[in-house]
Amino acid sequence: MLTQSEINVLLNRMAEGDLAAESQLVPHLYGELHNIAARCLRNERPDHTLQPTALVHEAFLRLTAHTELEWRGRSHFFATSAHVMRQVLTDYARQRNAIKRGGAAKRVELHEAMIKIDGRETLVLDLNTALCKLEGFAPRQAKVVEMRFFAGMSIDDIAENLGITSRTVNRDWQIAKAWLLGELAGSCLSND
Repeated sequence: MLTQSEINVLLNRMAEGDLAAESQLVPHLYGELHNIAARCLRNERPDHTLQPTALVHEAFLRLTAHTELEWRGRSHFFATSAHVMRQVLTDYARQRNAIKRGGAAKRVELHEAMIKIDGRETLVLDLNTALCKLEGFAPRQAKVVEMRFFAGMSIDDIAENLGITSRTVNRDWQIAKAWLLGELAGSCLSND
């Protein structure tokens, strides 16, 4: 088992393109990445074609493509991974939405992205739009939602990652959750 400092060193070597560091690190991170992907997909419809393994692989490819990233530790890596997974789901939803609307995009047999909220299927785009709106006036709260909802991180891990107290994270989580519920409810009502 690797120590936290060994993981940090390997993460930064991996970001610099060191393939040996990547192959040493991946077995230690893969299980948690898979758990994050499963959480991202847990509310999907049963016939969804995107599986956690594919989401992990797509996110990992995007993460390793950014050599300018400097990892501040394990929790920073997982928080960023959750953000990238959200982007992957949003991209697939946009692609599917364009195809459904007769867009010129070619159909790629990868995946659709939907999340069920309160029993009503809603495009990931609705959640992404709400989170983007929240980022506009409360970026820290949006980051807390992303880390908590998508990465499943604990309050303490989020606090460490953001450099704030657990109490502040908990307050941000409660406020952001209430705002998002109101925003998504308003979105659902206006789409009917």
